[in-house]
Amino acid sequence: MLKNSSLFSRELLFRSVIYSFQKLLPKYAFSNAVMATVWLGTLILFFQVCYNLFTNKHSNLDLSILVWLILTLLFANFAESYAEGRGKARADSLKKMRISTQAKKVSKIESKEYTAISSSDLKIGDIVFVEAGDLIPCDGDVVFGIATVDESAMTGESAPVIRESGGDRSAVTGGTKVLSDFLYVKVTALPGESFLDKMIAMIEGAVRQKTPNEIALGIVLFTLTFLFAITVVSLIPISEFVGRQMGEKWSLPISVWIALFVCLIPTTISALLSAIGISGMERLVRYNVIAKSGKAVEAAGDIDVLLLDKTGTITLGNREAKNFIAADGVNEETLADAAQLSSLSDETPEGRSIVVLSKQKFAIRERNLNALDVTWIPFSAATRMSGIDIKESGQIVRSIRKGSLDSIEKYIDSLGGSLSPNIKQRADEIAKKGSTPILVAEGDQVLGIVELKDIVKGGLKERFATLRRMGIRTVMITGDNPLTAAAIAAEAGVDDFIAEATPERKMERIREEQSKGSMVAMIGDGTNDAPALAQSDVGVAMNTGTQTAREAGNMIDLDSNPSKLIEIVEIGKQLLMTRGALTTFSIANDVAKYFAIIPAIFPMVGALNLMKLASPETAILSAVIFNAIVIPLLIPLALRGVKYTPKSPDSALLRNVFVYGLGGILFPFFGIKLIDMIIAGVIV
Repeated sequence: MLKNSSLFSRELLFRSVIYSFQKLLPKYAFSNAVMATVWLGTLILFFQVCYNLFTNKHSNLDLSILVWLILTLLFANFAESYAEGRGKARADSLKKMRISTQAKKVSKIESKEYTAISSSDLKIGDIVFVEAGDLIPCDGDVVFGIATVDESAMTGESAPVIRESGGDRSAVTGGTKVLSDFLYVKVTALPGESFLDKMIAMIEGAVRQKTPNEIALGIVLFTLTFLFAITVVSLIPISEFVGRQMGEKWSLPISVWIALFVCLIPTTISALLSAIGISGMERLVRYNVIAKSGKAVEAAGDIDVLLLDKTGTITLGNREAKNFIAADGVNEETLADAAQLSSLSDETPEGRSIVVLSKQKFAIRERNLNALDVTWIPFSAATRMSGIDIKESGQIVRSIRKGSLDSIEKYIDSLGGSLSPNIKQRADEIAKKGSTPILVAEGDQVLGIVELKDIVKGGLKERFATLRRMGIRTVMITGDNPLTAAAIAAEAGVDDFIAEATPERKMERIREEQSKGSMVAMIGDGTNDAPALAQSDVGVAMNTGTQTAREAGNMIDLDSNPSKLIEIVEIGKQLLMTRGALTTFSIANDVAKYFAIIPAIFPMVGALNLMKLASPETAILSAVIFNAIVIPLLIPLALRGVKYTPKSPDSALLRNVFVYGLGGILFPFFGIKLIDMIIAGVIV
């Protein structure tokens, strides 16, 4: 839905033309300081032309200059209106998803008895039941169940995603569709405050977003405009003095001085400045990334350090059981049977994968334990174990535990058993491979190890290599032990890693990098990533992540693809390069316009008339016309952005000066000369 579209559309062109006329009103005109001076000059000339018509002092030159000054304003308004319109078109397509649906409200989790109500009547904290074929009626967190969900209306990707309780894949978005199984969802946002509504507001809010660099550039451009205004005003008495010295009554009409002023000030970049910033955010939307501010897009262009959370960002998010490694003297099927028994009540993805692996390798089916006297031992942070006790006649006949190496070692020590060196060695080997060893024990005997493996997302290594070429260091952050972290870091291709990381440690690393002058980006999806996302210069939250993470970041990746930062950085650099290129081009234009107008105003410096223009009148009018039409000619470049290719800042600056600086000088020479020839031909 948010994928790329053609640069121009007939409907959007028509609306933008209408908005261009609306923006001639003072409340819009004075939002851009430089163009406001053009608006004032045009207004003054308008009254002058009206006065001349009333007093029968009509001047074709005055009227022609007035028409082209009005067109200059309209072209500038069109550039901004069209950029805004493309963003609003994205928002309108999102609004079509915002429909009222029927919600199946339940009184408690796992209840199949529901009350059908409108989604607009739901309240935060309500529990709704959704099953295959249902639209999810609201933003929420999955509190029970697992299902595949079609989020193509949100992300544009056809592949369904898994949503389940627990972990960082529990967040669901209203308007998406359940394809299989069922979910119980706890409402986390009221109607009008959903993630979809916030995305619409972000896109529509792009109209007046201004970045610090854009504001600073605006001040520079206004300062140049002010200096040129003083220069033009100073030239008026100078020209009259020169005329008297030459024995001529030399008094140029006000239209000429206004034309000189408008042509010399940086109207081109001022007219396109807003469109450049808005189109940067809009280009991100085409890559399924929502930026909450223009500042975030701009900061992305200067990123040199990227921190990535491992789980759900570099890896798929869920560890999966891959192998059973039996202890000496223990049959592998016996280990699988015990591991499955201890995982039957484990609703985590890891626990479910152990049950599935047991079925696949040994055809061990889930047992109906309702007839038995069973006590489930839930996982706790204190023991770091879970398991099952099976009783007969009130006596425990089987006591199975699974957990980390340290926790199981302490457990069997307390029962008088011991951990064999062979098991420790195998656990270390598994950890060195980047997997997680989970030990299974029955009584005081260790039956073996279940290897849980993190699945690294495909294609990341190549993408991280591209980031490295762009001068960006990648740092993986994980709570895993150093051995596991090192193995996954090597497989993913990151430059560095932080193991056993806490939210505080993530914050410390970001602040350390920022204290060295680095611009830091953070990609994460969990609640524990939220502080780091908020602290970083660019915080990219995965759409599959928790609501807290999405609110903390200043960008949201709807595709939940960490390598998307390449596109984000490129668009940020495009924005900065485009602004710099058009600023260079605009200022360079003044050189050519100087050689067109100054000789027309001061005939005694005819040596400067390098273009050999037909007459002072055609020279002035040609410069004004060129000054106007160059704005719409550059709109496609402002919307698309300057093409970014990884290279050093020095070579990029040299290319910018050569292409847009030299081009900005030469292009007006040819353009003004061509227009002058056309005007002279028409007059003749």
